[in-house]
Amino acid sequence: MIEIDLSGRVALVTGGSRGLGRADALTLGRAGADVVIADIQVESDSGEDAERFGPMAQAARAQGLVYSEATAREISELGRRSAAIKCDVTDREQVAETVQRVVEEFGAVDILVNNAGTLDHLGQLSDQVPELWERDLRVNLTGSFNCAQAVWPHMKERGWGRIVNMASVAGTLGGFGQASYSATKAGLLGLTRTLALEGARHGITCNAIVPGVIGTEAFEFGNPKMNERMVQRTAMRRAGEPQDVANAIAFLCSDLASYITGVGLNVSGGIELFTF
Repeated sequence: MIEIDLSGRVALVTGGSRGLGRADALTLGRAGADVVIADIQVESDSGEDAERFGPMAQAARAQGLVYSEATAREISELGRRSAAIKCDVTDREQVAETVQRVVEEFGAVDILVNNAGTLDHLGQLSDQVPELWERDLRVNLTGSFNCAQAVWPHMKERGWGRIVNMASVAGTLGGFGQASYSATKAGLLGLTRTLALEGARHGITCNAIVPGVIGTEAFEFGNPKMNERMVQRTAMRRAGEPQDVANAIAFLCSDLASYITGVGLNVSGGIELFTF
């Protein structure tokens, strides 16, 4: 029986307070990795700055959907080392400090899961807000670049690394009313392939997950009629679970996937197929 074993590895998961990031962090911990969760929100923080991160962050804080420290505790209960660190991926100084702290306290950063992202800027082109377009670029695309660049020298030094970027079918198919989101997720696929090329000779792989409709808290915040339309557009006629994405990430981070790099892996239930 083939098992995913990440024992001795240290993972950094951004945007791990809920949804896909939380599932990713827990799954990597169950596979044996020590896991650090980096998120703009942690429970012990006052949350006074939540409004500057957008309506989804505000709603999560208001509804008690922030689980950064709780997730770290769950991973610790598995016998792994874990911590939750408040970090804004758009702030290069914070990112550098977070990575340095992880290296000092945990000994390495072997795995980076770039999960932090925004998904609350909706509107057709004429209604897209320039300030939110810029924010989405900073978070979804530049944030992943910042984190990858910060861990890169540590991975090169050790001759081993796994980077997984969270793209989306919106980046491969387009998304009606999602110009900024789609553009940033498409950009992540280009970044993924470039990092795969540059990292290959240093034992570093870089792949992207391309999720479809996944039943996270963000999905539940969405318009029910639109959600149902997207589910019916999916070949499997159901939303996926965060665990479906987490399982794929754990595989890509393991030695079982040592010869896989530069891939955009659909975890989508077939939404990209010609479904009728």
